[in-house]
Amino acid sequence: MIHKTWQETTAAKQVKCVHTNAEKYMVNRALTSGKTYSVQNETEEFYFVIDNTGKVGGYYKDYFEDIK
Repeated sequence: MIHKTWQETTAAKQVKCVHTNAEKYMVNRALTSGKTYSVQNETEEFYFVIDNTGKVGGYYKDYFEDIK
């Protein structure tokens, strides 16, 4: 049940949203292009970030680029 503590944990890394052009879902309500987000957890396909709603959401990695 690690997902219950994602709001309080330290971010694993920072990523920058590069676009919100989703094919299927409306991500422009929760993400802003050009904004930096903290990655709370990561899988092969998704980043789990604290989005504009203030909650943790899972988004495809192709919306982001790593900040070095």
